[in-house]
Amino acid sequence: MRQEQFLDVVDERTARSRFEAACIHVVPRVESVALAAALGRVLAADVRSGVDVPAFDRSDVDGFAVRASDTFGAEELAPVRLALSPVRLAAGSAPPTGFTVPARTAVPVATGGVLPRGADAVVMIEYTRPDASGHDDVVFLVHAVAPGAHVSFAGSDLGRGEIVLRRGTLLTSRETGMLAAIGAASVEVFARPRVAILSTGDEIRAPGASLEPGQIYDSNQRILADAVTEAGGVAIECGIRPDDAALLAADVRALVVRSGVGAGADADADADVILLSGGTSKGAGDLNYRVVAELAAEIAGSPGIVVHGVALKPGKPICMAVVGRVPIVILPGFPTSAIFTFHEFVAPMLRRLGGRADDTESTVAAVAPLRMTSAVGRTDYQLVNLVPGARGLAAYPIGAGSGSVSAFSRADGFVRIPQDAEYVAEGTALTVRLLGRGVRPADLVSIGSHCVGLDRLLGLVAARGFVVKAISVGSQGGLNALARGEGDVAGTHLLDAATGVYNVAFLPPGVRLVKGWSRRQGLVFRRGDPRFEGCALDAFVAAAKRDGVRMVNRNAGSGTRMLIDGLLGGARPDGHLHQARSHHAVAAAVAQGRADWGMTLDVLAASHGLGFVFVREEEYDLAVPEARWDRPAVVALREALASNAGAAELSAAGFVRRIT
Repeated sequence: MRQEQFLDVVDERTARSRFEAACIHVVPRVESVALAAALGRVLAADVRSGVDVPAFDRSDVDGFAVRASDTFGAEELAPVRLALSPVRLAAGSAPPTGFTVPARTAVPVATGGVLPRGADAVVMIEYTRPDASGHDDVVFLVHAVAPGAHVSFAGSDLGRGEIVLRRGTLLTSRETGMLAAIGAASVEVFARPRVAILSTGDEIRAPGASLEPGQIYDSNQRILADAVTEAGGVAIECGIRPDDAALLAADVRALVVRSGVGAGADADADADVILLSGGTSKGAGDLNYRVVAELAAEIAGSPGIVVHGVALKPGKPICMAVVGRVPIVILPGFPTSAIFTFHEFVAPMLRRLGGRADDTESTVAAVAPLRMTSAVGRTDYQLVNLVPGARGLAAYPIGAGSGSVSAFSRADGFVRIPQDAEYVAEGTALTVRLLGRGVRPADLVSIGSHCVGLDRLLGLVAARGFVVKAISVGSQGGLNALARGEGDVAGTHLLDAATGVYNVAFLPPGVRLVKGWSRRQGLVFRRGDPRFEGCALDAFVAAAKRDGVRMVNRNAGSGTRMLIDGLLGGARPDGHLHQARSHHAVAAAVAQGRADWGMTLDVLAASHGLGFVFVREEEYDLAVPEARWDRPAVVALREALASNAGAAELSAAGFVRRIT
């Protein structure tokens, strides 16, 4: 397959400048919507009140409208006697025409009722009592009131002509309530930008369809559509198309033609922006950028492709164009690349068209807990998890590739490493851009060795309302994090070869050990492989060292890696540098034939239909800093481990609880 080079890889600043200049004609639209449809919209003009609020002098309580001077001196032991007016003022009814409250008279009035002429205060009904002799034309006041007591005067909340909401305000229930209070039946708002999204690729299938080997589900259309909604736009999901140049050209041409001049000439069909997912690299099968370039050549006045290739990671192959007057962005097919480039280049345009602030994401300060490598010459974006520590928040890189579909859902935010930096040193101050404003700090951070048993226990903790986060960095990496004051608990299964005792010798000062559960580690292979079938452990290891046999390793610092290195005795078979970060990844690599053998748990070997050669029953425990022992979420985890429900969860996972 012939692989071309990118047309013109530019830095991100140049890319953004070019695209913004090419889209200068795409401007916000304004529309009038009914108040009932205004929630979540952005005001396109200042709103002035056409009425006074309240519109009349209004009683705030149930009681009696009076002249305040008539109440002076009223006390429990020396009540003031007033005549009771026959006029009764309920909410929604006006006093009789020409009615004025006479001196030494009380007028019954309900909450929200009109304060009659002559009255300047209201006495709460609780501060009155009827005549003891049974006369119903008098009332006794046992509490004096000052002028203005329990009264809202006309225009005291909002005055006629006063600006009540300003252009650019995002309408929540508070603002829509205010609009209703001034009688606004409709409001002028910015139109939501409409974004057509088309996924491409022969390998892409819609969620719910059956998959053949080499096929994947289309996660990009879903995440992009919802990201468009989060940015204030309207997503038009156009489905999936195969890598067929003629079909793609017809679809894109139809979208461009229906969009006319862009910015929504026809609200039922037009798109302000068109997003294509995939097909933006320069391989022989990448068609989207070719289709867009050819279509731009057909339509007179099209700026065409203005950027193809940006010096950033992930997302280098992004392509940005304008065809006719419609912006078209071809996002990389890998999920992480697609969403990064969307947030960096597309979301700002959507916010601008929707009248929103240019950047609604917030940032927090953090430190790098370990060295973060980068590549000189391109801006590097790294997803991170935030973990509270002695130095403030620590930003742990997730380390997922651009093909990861789970990275964004697991991350708290990301850091930007400039293109002239080779790495970020441990302890460096960082600015983390949060992925939305809904990120809530975790109540419990588990950082250490991965285990499906721990996953189940954390599920019990989460069911109690706690926010939990699990970061897999290996047993030793987790203990190192606890030593730095980062994290609440670390799963660990490190064997002290000198004593044969698990975990105790490796605990940092000030860290306690909670006994956990036993699990069976072993070597796995595809059933029927003659090199391993029927082998005892020693024979298996000997076969694993032969040429042509490929392994899948575990990450350095993990307990499993220590077992593997002990078995290999210094040997470095093919695949030794292939370091999976979880037991699941090891089982999948062997089951799919990407490796011939590896080490994982017996329960995962069984679930993947793999052969299993037992190596050791190991002890998986939980390390907890003494300073965090009594934190509510840590207590909840310890209680879950000790509970019947916890024992059942571990047993269902194939483990045996070891606590007493």
